[in-house]
Amino acid sequence: MSNSKKKTIVQKTVVEKVKYDLPKDFDGANWNSHEDDFTQIFYEQNLSQFWRPEDVSLQPDLNVWHILPDNVKWAYSQNLLVLTFLDTYQGDIGMPVVSRSLDEKYHQRKAVLNFMAAMENAVHAKSYSNIFMTYMSTPEIEELFHWGEQNKNLQRIMSLIVGAYEELDRFNYLKKYDREHVTFTDEKFKDAQWKAMVASVFLETWLFYSGFYYPLYFYGQGKLMQAGEIINLILRDESIHGLYVGRLAQEVFQTFDADKQEELKGWMFNLFHNLYKEESELVETIYDPVDLAHDVKVFVRYNANKALMNLGFDAVYPYEEVNPVVLNGLNTETKTMDNFSMKGNGYQKMKSESVKDQDFFFDVERITQPGGKK
Repeated sequence: MSNSKKKTIVQKTVVEKVKYDLPKDFDGANWNSHEDDFTQIFYEQNLSQFWRPEDVSLQPDLNVWHILPDNVKWAYSQNLLVLTFLDTYQGDIGMPVVSRSLDEKYHQRKAVLNFMAAMENAVHAKSYSNIFMTYMSTPEIEELFHWGEQNKNLQRIMSLIVGAYEELDRFNYLKKYDREHVTFTDEKFKDAQWKAMVASVFLETWLFYSGFYYPLYFYGQGKLMQAGEIINLILRDESIHGLYVGRLAQEVFQTFDADKQEELKGWMFNLFHNLYKEESELVETIYDPVDLAHDVKVFVRYNANKALMNLGFDAVYPYEEVNPVVLNGLNTETKTMDNFSMKGNGYQKMKSESVKDQDFFFDVERITQPGGKK
């Protein structure tokens, strides 16, 4: 057979194979048509709240930071380090894996979740790093991260949360590439999907919020105000993240029959109590040295109830009085700030333009008049 004929046969085989492997159902996101009655509202809210870590200058906090006792500085830093770990994995795997689990028709829902994922790591976690870099030396930061990597309670919390994400990640793969696998069924997939959403809401509405106690505690006393302003900006984001994923979780939960729902509730409360145990011990580690562990645990239970309600369940802990200074800080409505304190979370983004030659021509007469002399 001639080389030209062989080449033609190979080309034909490749073309036919490519045609055979092409999916048949690509479509595009049509934002003119609503997928549901809430996703586009969350989309608009997310975009209206967008901000950057560099938008808040932390330098004014240094006068206060430098005079704080060492044990207070360490507790504050440990607290933010916990938030850093949570935000990192929520951005890396938490939100993305939930997004990938949604049906391919939900382009708008996926877009909202992917935007939230970017905020978690690229904005929130980076904000904590900016605080560390402003307040602390490099050796102190390295010591802090080493503490987080070695802390058993924090590592167990991460394992419980990320474990649910990784299980859904596995089922996402099986659903797309190996549906005939012995461990795959549609119900098992939905089971893993709902559990990952529960873990996400527990992280967003409970663990995150509990970690905001100390920054809000200082903020309410007029101390470390710039860092407190960052926390207020993050609060606005996390409030809608937990609500949105909670709404999706409730939708999935309603697809199960009564027996399955009871089984899933048992799993959820088992996770709930395991997280509470680890969180309580972590709170003692961080806050016992500054005599605040009791107050923080009250706040932990308060936020645990909120997380359950976001998932459509009743609160389990009785009402307790939360420190009013901290509770007031949870109000994320726009604040009015003066020009000498901070920007406020109702700020307008900075506008800039390129420097031009004419910007360097000065009115010599004006600047040499009385009051304008060098």
